[in-house]
Amino acid sequence: MNPSERRKFGRKNFSVTAFAFGTAPLGNFLQEVGEQEADDMIQQAWNAGIRLYDTSPMYGHGLAELRLGHSLRWKNRDDFVITTKVGRTLHSARRAEIDFAPWVNAAPNKMTFDYSYDGTMRAFEDSLQRLALEHIDVAFIHDIDRFTHGPNQPEVFRHAMDGSWRALEKLRSEGVVKAIGVGVNEWEVCHTALQQRDFDCFLLAGRYTLLEQDALNEFLPLCEQRGATLIVGGGFNSGILATGAVPGAKYNYSPAPASILERVKKIEAVCADYNVPLPAAALQFVVAHPTISSFCAGTRNVSQLQQNLKWFTHPIPEDFWAKLKSTGLLAERAPVPAMA
Repeated sequence: MNPSERRKFGRKNFSVTAFAFGTAPLGNFLQEVGEQEADDMIQQAWNAGIRLYDTSPMYGHGLAELRLGHSLRWKNRDDFVITTKVGRTLHSARRAEIDFAPWVNAAPNKMTFDYSYDGTMRAFEDSLQRLALEHIDVAFIHDIDRFTHGPNQPEVFRHAMDGSWRALEKLRSEGVVKAIGVGVNEWEVCHTALQQRDFDCFLLAGRYTLLEQDALNEFLPLCEQRGATLIVGGGFNSGILATGAVPGAKYNYSPAPASILERVKKIEAVCADYNVPLPAAALQFVVAHPTISSFCAGTRNVSQLQQNLKWFTHPIPEDFWAKLKSTGLLAERAPVPAMA
């Protein structure tokens, strides 16, 4: 796979790169990333030909947007695509009054869920101010899933479809943004959203991976039918497809259960037979599906970014994918990369 390969963004009249730079770590997720390290990563991604950058007000209470805008400020704005999110508003506050967890030393803003029409418009305008760039290309309604809202999710979803949807549809109709979508942790939520509203795209975290292909049943076919596209994050299922089935390996942000550990061990055995790094297979599998425009990965330092780019370009024989399918480790109908 070529990280800088340009792909049409679904039915929209612009393209993105097959590899996207995710900025959650730039918000100091769980640990601090220095200012210079943050800028170095963005410049390294740029030099590698990456032209799609995903951010959010949530990431470090605005810190990721501030850092991303700073590092891209003097690039030609027509040369790259920015995606951000709505659904949370930020309000300046004293640091001592803010619960930053799980962010460390983030920007001095309190964060509040707000999926109303007015709150969405405010969030979008505030993101423009923090980024200090000419425009935002794609806006996602963020975290209207069960993972975030638990039993309140149906009510939150309905509120977002009434409020955030109307705001983003207006921005799209006026040409303020090029595309609008939903960014969540569950493909079922994306599927319902696409059934109910005219979305262009989705940012789906962790639900289409080497370990999970249920989205092939209904959601991805509907995307193909409607011309909607996906950016997929969480391709390592929050850790285990990068680390392998080691003690303490994470799956969906928690210790991996025995069944997942066993499945990953079997995939690792096939990887060993074909001399394929497990993370390389995880990264490249995702972007083989025709509705998926890009894989989005966040990194904490330049060396991690460089490693991801190496995995993305690692040669993988077609027999490797055939073996995964013949042993039941990969859905038979799942598209796989073809050798150039």
